[in-house]
Amino acid sequence: MAGDRPGTPDEVGAGEATRAVRRPAGGGAPDPWAVPPGGRGDAYAAGQPAYRAPAGSGRGHGDIGADPTVRGVLPDEAPPFASPGDDGARGRSRVYGKPRSGGSPVRPLPGGGGPRPPDQPVRGGGPRRPRRTGRIVLRGVAVLVVLLIVLGVGGFFWINSRLRTIDALTDYDGRPAATPGEDWLLVGSDTRAGLTAAQRRKLATGKTAGKRTDTMMLLHVPAGDGRPTLVSLPRDSYVPIDGHGSDKLNAAYSFGGPKLLARTVEKVTGIRLDHYMEIGFGGFVGIVDAVGGVNICVKQNIDDPKAGINLKKGCQDMDGGTALGYVRTRKTGNIPDFDRTQRQRQFFSAVVKKAASPGVLANPFRSVPLAVSATDSVAVDPGTGAFDLLSLGLAMSGDPVTTAVPIGSLPTVNGAAVVKWDTQRALRLFDSLAADKPVPKDVLSK
Repeated sequence: MAGDRPGTPDEVGAGEATRAVRRPAGGGAPDPWAVPPGGRGDAYAAGQPAYRAPAGSGRGHGDIGADPTVRGVLPDEAPPFASPGDDGARGRSRVYGKPRSGGSPVRPLPGGGGPRPPDQPVRGGGPRRPRRTGRIVLRGVAVLVVLLIVLGVGGFFWINSRLRTIDALTDYDGRPAATPGEDWLLVGSDTRAGLTAAQRRKLATGKTAGKRTDTMMLLHVPAGDGRPTLVSLPRDSYVPIDGHGSDKLNAAYSFGGPKLLARTVEKVTGIRLDHYMEIGFGGFVGIVDAVGGVNICVKQNIDDPKAGINLKKGCQDMDGGTALGYVRTRKTGNIPDFDRTQRQRQFFSAVVKKAASPGVLANPFRSVPLAVSATDSVAVDPGTGAFDLLSLGLAMSGDPVTTAVPIGSLPTVNGAAVVKWDTQRALRLFDSLAADKPVPKDVLSK
């Protein structure tokens, strides 16, 4: 049978040609179109099988080199003429039993002879085009990030350049040592500076000249992940003031300004202050309006023409003028100043939380007016900058602990009603803050 007999010379030549193509000699890459040495032209053509395949219908065995309709044509070989029984096409060959049109040699399939060169076109189309969509998105994100960084850095230096500074924290003999965490003295003054006559009438601030402290709060921001603590210091607190005996706490500001006030607070609390911030009536109103107002829950109806408010009980949005009247009114409670300190802490927490919210910081129509208003009306010590103010806002954006100094008694001294602290409980409060520890619950007050 054909499958059992030895290979004929033609078959041997074809087999040798096939092996020469599939196994290149030496180290160089083979030329798939070259006729192997010693071959007679019926060697393997690229695109043909390199093994024996059934001929025709698949019955019996035939060799590829002996069948011109199957073996194809080499590049330098003339195509065979069609016999009268053929379909009349010249130079037609069969690849794996299927007719192939045209007389040109079959090109090798990509990948058969090694990796495709980078400049070789993809079969069936032009050069592959890179996908630009991903690159465009990445470039857009990169440009946005760079723009935000530039704006952030520029805004940081711009705010720093606009901040008003005030000398408040100075060294002196007996000053407390540095304590962990950050401690702020927040002062709200009753100055009318910057307000026009129409604004004073609208805000019901009166015509009082000069500047006194209307609000004083000590804010402790822990070094770790604990909650900040905001402590109200009643302005009528009866405390020792260097060079002036004992008097109300707000008298220290009248006697010696921010320096004497900060020194007095440090001595009576044992806490070394890291930052000082002061704001007047005008700045108070501007900041509230810049953040779009604040939502405050009013515990009772309040009608106070002197403060310019007529509020109903319940939670409500307040603009700057209404909020100012709310924290200044004395028309509530048996001890008006205690209620005022509660409202001041409530308001301060609400406005700082609103100012540090993403809806304000990420909105240039809110953040820019806020920055302008804050830098126009807030005064800080020279060591406080924009980054410190941002840290303050982020710390207060959580849920701070709010309290007041524990009160011992309310005597009258030299014809004036004053507030005396509960010394033991007050010391426990301030000692906890100085040690950067949570304040004991039994010394917290509403």
